[in-house]
Amino acid sequence: DVQLQASGGGLVQTGGSLRLSCAASGFSIDSFTIGWFRQAPGKEREGVSCVSSSDGSTFYADSVQGRFTISRDNAKNTVYLQMNSLKPEDTAVYYCAARPYGSSCRVRDMDYWGKGTLVTVSS
Repeated sequence: DVQLQASGGGLVQTGGSLRLSCAASGFSIDSFTIGWFRQAPGKEREGVSCVSSSDGSTFYADSVQGRFTISRDNAKNTVYLQMNSLKPEDTAVYYCAARPYGSSCRVRDMDYWGKGTLVTVSS
């Protein structure tokens, strides 16, 4: 079974940092496109960052470009999202998701989803 387990959320002040982890099982992360998505209260789920299975290229939403960094540790089968310079508008439930082919980072294209982890940024 493909499983994704996100962790690392919490409460942080504006300007602070958090690192989210997505532990995968049932597949190798280097063969899947895997990424992070978030959903704020009252808003649609959106793509934050993804790393492609084909060439390791990365995608970042404009709102997080330059502040967030996605990385993967193939030995640990885990993908990380380093979030720096956090803002109140980053407050959301963050999910990791994966798909076995292609490089899309769109919500509708992801096949597997983990449970979310809540990130709250206080002003």
